[in-house]
Amino acid sequence: MSESLKEQRVNQPLLPTADQTVGPFFRVGLVYPGDRELVAPGTPGAIVLDGRVLDGESEPVPDAMIEIWQTDETGAIPRESGTRRRRPGSFSGFGRCETDPEGWYAFTTLEPAPVRAGAPAFFAVHVFARGLLAVLQTRIYLPDDEAALTADPLLASLPADRRATLVATRPGPGHVRHDIRLQGDGETVFLAFR
Repeated sequence: MSESLKEQRVNQPLLPTADQTVGPFFRVGLVYPGDRELVAPGTPGAIVLDGRVLDGESEPVPDAMIEIWQTDETGAIPRESGTRRRRPGSFSGFGRCETDPEGWYAFTTLEPAPVRAGAPAFFAVHVFARGLLAVLQTRIYLPDDEAALTADPLLASLPADRRATLVATRPGPGHVRHDIRLQGDGETVFLAFR
């Protein structure tokens, strides 16, 4: 290549290319029958955990995926397999749910119990969505035990308004609701693990 051609190429402006982003490719190998039903609807003690995933403008994120990990109703960490093959009567403590066009997710599960006396009960949560290059990790705490919530080291390390972004509400019996805000006012607290 001649020097003049090399010089022309070097001096040309660079044009933007498409962003590198993740998904939404969730239907490919991640979605399976019963993924959001940790227990069958109607199971004694079953609850619904639901909410919306919202962006920085409080608009729904219609193509996110939420995963939950939890203890069972006694506070034990399940050691049972069952992520892709749910067996009647088994409980793996894991569920996965895509959001709908309005950003809603919903799980049918058991209410988690604390792993030890005096600790609050919570769901560990992973959030996947377009534009996220890494999974976001957070918690959804049950709102019932104020003393345990106050004593929790993670919650105690946060200002009161930020603490509220991790605590669910109870719209009715057998129902827990929690919205996840990806950014902006009321942004959910996300965790970094080293």
